[in-house]
Amino acid sequence: MGIRSLLVSWTLVVLVATSSLADPAWNGHLTPGSTTKARFSPYYVPLGAKSYDSSSPLLHYSGPWTESFSSAYIQKSIRSSSEPGASMSFTFTGTGVEWFGNQDPRHGVAQVYIDGQLVREIDAYNENPMKQQRLFWNFGLSEGKHTLKIINSGSRNSASKGTYIDVDALVVTVGQVAEQRIPVQQKMATSTQDMPSYPPLLDMSSRFPAESQWTLVQNGSTGVHAMQLVIVSDTHALVVDKVEHNPLTVSGHPAWAALYNLKTHALKPLSMQSNSFCAGGTFLSNGTLVNVGGNPVVEDHTAAADFGDVDGLQAIRIFEPCVSGNVDRCRLYENHDRIRMASSRWYNTVLRIADGSAMIIGGSLKGGWINNGTTNNPTVEYFPPKDIHGSNGLPIHLPFLVDTLNSNLFPIAFSLPDGSVFMAANRDAMIYDWRSNTERRLPRIPNGVRVTYPMTGTGLLLPLSPENDYTPEILICGGSTIDDTRPGYEISSQDPASSQCSRMVLTDAGIAAGWQIEQMPQARTMPDAVLLPTGDVLIVNGAGSGISGYGNVVDQVGASNADNPVLTPVLYSPSGPTGERFSSAGMPTSDIPRLYHSVATLTPNGDIMIAGSNPNLDRSEVKYGTEYRVEWLGPAYMKKERPQILSGVPKLIGFGQTADLKVRLPATSQGDASIKVALMDLGYVTHAVHANSRLVYLQSSLSDDKGTLTITGPPNGNIYPPGPGFIYLVVDGIPSIGVRVLVGDGKGPAVDEAAQRNVLKMTSADQYEKSKGHPSEDDSE
Repeated sequence: MGIRSLLVSWTLVVLVATSSLADPAWNGHLTPGSTTKARFSPYYVPLGAKSYDSSSPLLHYSGPWTESFSSAYIQKSIRSSSEPGASMSFTFTGTGVEWFGNQDPRHGVAQVYIDGQLVREIDAYNENPMKQQRLFWNFGLSEGKHTLKIINSGSRNSASKGTYIDVDALVVTVGQVAEQRIPVQQKMATSTQDMPSYPPLLDMSSRFPAESQWTLVQNGSTGVHAMQLVIVSDTHALVVDKVEHNPLTVSGHPAWAALYNLKTHALKPLSMQSNSFCAGGTFLSNGTLVNVGGNPVVEDHTAAADFGDVDGLQAIRIFEPCVSGNVDRCRLYENHDRIRMASSRWYNTVLRIADGSAMIIGGSLKGGWINNGTTNNPTVEYFPPKDIHGSNGLPIHLPFLVDTLNSNLFPIAFSLPDGSVFMAANRDAMIYDWRSNTERRLPRIPNGVRVTYPMTGTGLLLPLSPENDYTPEILICGGSTIDDTRPGYEISSQDPASSQCSRMVLTDAGIAAGWQIEQMPQARTMPDAVLLPTGDVLIVNGAGSGISGYGNVVDQVGASNADNPVLTPVLYSPSGPTGERFSSAGMPTSDIPRLYHSVATLTPNGDIMIAGSNPNLDRSEVKYGTEYRVEWLGPAYMKKERPQILSGVPKLIGFGQTADLKVRLPATSQGDASIKVALMDLGYVTHAVHANSRLVYLQSSLSDDKGTLTITGPPNGNIYPPGPGFIYLVVDGIPSIGVRVLVGDGKGPAVDEAAQRNVLKMTSADQYEKSKGHPSEDDSE
């Protein structure tokens, strides 16, 4: 039974929610009009784009068209035609174009041409009437002049009662430098759809010998901006954004969550009730995913900075296991009257711990920018709630999160092999024993480098192996030495980032020896560090200067607080000789800046999915605008003969349990081949935090005929917290495709019903409902 089912099956007290109009939940950067409430329709004109109404003389109509007037239409007018062959043509200069119109049961099919070529047939039918819908979009045009033509085909689907086609408005992306453009996209408003045909894929590999050459291919679109990314199955990733005017739509409004098919690049938009802006997430021991925190929103009326309620700040959104290739029934569940956090959190880290539950760490009481003593939430709480240390489900104070102000949001945290938790924030680090509620402070990170938001670095727990008794070692790279007490007007996007990497072995001897320092080839803030099955670490994304966020510092580029994107990945080999661990040999260089709100993750296939970048309050088409393109970074091993796991991976493997896998080794492998089995949690990725990312090498033995590999599950939940993972067979440094497995007994974490009831009794759900009213614009910051 899923966690959602366990919780909602109780008889729960439904509390009357209240709205606080006096204390807005957002104190960050605003833009003109960003607090104006308006219908949250797909129609939107981002910075760098221009809108043309249906009545514009630049739109040329042929055949019978009727003009209608209503305040529900863009600029209060619309042109419609049910006549086969009726057309509209529009010549423009730009790199993208969008067509907006109505959908209802009387609409039919239109043909869309660009520069004389048929590019798409659009079925405008919908059983529910919806206005201001994005019917077509193409953001991959070459710079220059183009002509859009829309023709009423006279055809309709079997459910439609008519052949109407209408034009409400067109929006043109004026254009920017090539590396900022978004590729060809199309309307993907309902269920799972394949991506349209793409031009030849862009291969940006460097010129190195084939055996050491990595590849970089651009293919696919996330549809919603990829602020958060997690692999949920062999075939799909979950992409989560904040509320903004993304091209992908659901239920007639822009979506801010979607499932991305790793094989076909198809998208399925997901409905989400509250704003997941800067939320965190983790899997639980039964494979259920929780997405936690954020900021508020209402679905039908909102604004770019609509943060008058605080419902998203306490949100716990539940995505129950959905591991089939068919994702039609996959859903996010959310009900704040029944399931919520005890306190508001924005920029919290969420970690699966040794008992399979979620530890929710820190964050801010409201959205904004850098943390401070007024907004700080220096506590941890658990989901499901625990009665621990007398808390009865309520938050537990952590002095560490007070001492690490101001730059302490999205703490870097990992569950350690003794069951305790490593945390780093700002310039400091500690080991937290959550069972005894004690902190062991560690040596300060050297040279004044700050490593958490907005001076963002990235961190990893390096691979755990039975060969060294699972000794833990932490790696933290990048960040900034900027003083976190300086106001934004004294910080520049050109202030240099840090190139420092710090390592520490978390044993008494290792802690006494302190942090060991290395330097990356290039300084980075907001980098992503991705564990590979080989044990190496890929460092990708980020900026060479500035800090995280948007609209806060001087010398902004667009709205970005950072500049000088670092476009070439680097590989770090933890076991290599000191001074020789970094290499960019064979690495391709991207032409897509990946700055604030970028993500990267290992996939089951063994390559790296790279997406995102959006240092903007809402979708933007100016420099460092909102990025939807997806890149696939292929390690050199992808081109070699790879080992295969043919069968035998159980859906569930218990601690210490053995399983016999049928395998096929590469023909080139020798009798003394190095064989490892990597059990990996691919992590929940957001804001350079790779929460739960983990690699545990399993004990294994190969049969004499080399066809059967016997593996043993991890010893206990301290070594690998119970929950999902992927098993990769690594032979002579070449991994197989990963196979999903659930580690442990498959049960959900223990539910303390009394603690859960106490959370509901002692807190209130500030969930938006029309009956409770809504703050006026005068009440917004």
